[in-house]
Amino acid sequence: MMPKTRLYRWVALISYLLLLGWITVWQFVLVEARIYSTLFVALVYILPLVLPLRGLVAGKPYTHAWANFVILFYVIHGFTVAYAVPAERVYAIIELLLCTTMFTGCCVYARLRGRELGLGLKKLKQVMAEEKAAFEGKEENN
Repeated sequence: MMPKTRLYRWVALISYLLLLGWITVWQFVLVEARIYSTLFVALVYILPLVLPLRGLVAGKPYTHAWANFVILFYVIHGFTVAYAVPAERVYAIIELLLCTTMFTGCCVYARLRGRELGLGLKKLKQVMAEEKAAFEGKEENN
């Protein structure tokens, strides 16, 4: 693995673990008046973030790519809380910073590592040429 790829892997992994820890501390320690049950908070706020844990720790580029979809929930949550709950605005800003860092780290790592492993998508021009050749080959056989 190239040093630049390794750097972004660590950026993604560290920011992921910090975000997981931050959400847990925020929802279970820092919130003074808990509106929802502990089980509900764990299922809605913690569980989605735990789903990509295994693949992120293993360094799988595909997991890094789809983990960004999970992070979008936390970005929406952060913006909503920052706007609607002035008492928790600082907590939301920290969440947004961690989400942004993780999103960037995951995107760059998935792209760089995917290229190193040869997992990139083919160019449209190449796909069209292959399809044309396959189609013309079938017509000649008939």
